[in-house]
Amino acid sequence: MALHDKARWLVALPIATRAAFLTDLSAAEKEVLRYHWDIWSRPEQRAPAGDWRLWLILAGRGFGKSRSGAEWVREVAKSEPAARIALVGASLPEARAVMVEGESGLIACCPPSARPLYEASLRRVTWPNGAQAFLYSAAEPESLRGPQHSHAWCDEIAKWDQASERAVRAWDNLQMGLRLGQRPRILATTTPRAVPLLRQVLSSEHEADVVVTRGSTYANALNLPPSFLSAMRKQFGDTALGRQELNGELLEEAEGALWSRGLIEKNRRAFSGEPMVRVVVGVDPPASARGDECGIIVAGLTDSGVGMVLADASVAKATPERWAQAVASAALAWKADRVVAEANQGGKMVESVLRVADCQMPIKLVHASHGKVARAEPIAALYETGRVHHVGQFPKLEDQLCGLMAGGTYEGPGRSPDRADAMVWALTELMLTSLARPRVRQL
Repeated sequence: MALHDKARWLVALPIATRAAFLTDLSAAEKEVLRYHWDIWSRPEQRAPAGDWRLWLILAGRGFGKSRSGAEWVREVAKSEPAARIALVGASLPEARAVMVEGESGLIACCPPSARPLYEASLRRVTWPNGAQAFLYSAAEPESLRGPQHSHAWCDEIAKWDQASERAVRAWDNLQMGLRLGQRPRILATTTPRAVPLLRQVLSSEHEADVVVTRGSTYANALNLPPSFLSAMRKQFGDTALGRQELNGELLEEAEGALWSRGLIEKNRRAFSGEPMVRVVVGVDPPASARGDECGIIVAGLTDSGVGMVLADASVAKATPERWAQAVASAALAWKADRVVAEANQGGKMVESVLRVADCQMPIKLVHASHGKVARAEPIAALYETGRVHHVGQFPKLEDQLCGLMAGGTYEGPGRSPDRADAMVWALTELMLTSLARPRVRQL
């Protein structure tokens, strides 16, 4: 019996019989079996049958998306020596670290006898039979204009840079270059986010040559630590973040929300290093000594007048001493020049608690004369014009922003958008408050 046939037969054996069979295999057979993807994979991780052009794996973290992508590329390279494969990641370092050299990357998935050579200077992966793959960054769309490929694996497409439509342009340029071979194909793997590129890809879901595979983190439970799965269920459960990052759901935008996930993604940036002319810490204190959450958001203003959300240091169910210490620590770490705290809950108590926590910079107490949503509307308008950027990912803050409705209600997680309100206070201070500046008066 050929090893390939043995592998298929082995899958159906009872555990005890399978163990006895493995004991009788030679060392060489065991080594080959170790890299036999048909045995170790789940059906949804294997390439679908049929004459498809696009295969999208839309699933939660830990599902096995990267391994599925690497194994598909490995099979393409093995069966088609003339293959020219594009490996497109959010950035070149990520493409290398995840798609090529990662624990589930191309090198780890290939047996020693068929392991490819990676030439970092050329961004090229070459297999012994001549098949080649080339690394690209989705943040550089023009690098995909011109090169031709027969296949492509695009990793975490919902994470690609959305600024200036870079993600969509990279995708379009890649597809225009998929013109080698008899049957060009593309595999996209991603955790869902409501960004324009993913919506564009999903708009073709019902076309005959498009296959979409969906799945959750828990589908790969046998290969994940039980303690990890337990912690994820306990911490995130049915929250919006859990539904997206674990269950693999594409969250729909709430109609009438001041912020959409697409708007936030459009304004997400890496830290540019541009000098900050001001940095403040916005604070929305809890209503009681053991309140649900204290919103603590660090924001800055660049020399060019752009607001930057820099950090979310919020704490949940904290004593006044603990949340005040968190504020003081954030202010010190980011060299803030001011703390802006809502004083409706506790008034002078808020300032005194912060002083006890050794908060040395000026403290500005602000009083809410309008509801949270009304205060947020001018800040949402700044996002619409591209004047506020998020430096990094702030899932809990962003869930709250997307729950603030134009009608004056809040439909997000938790009872109150504490993080969102703290951010609004910080950005209002930076961008909507006229600070008195000394000036020379003409006589």
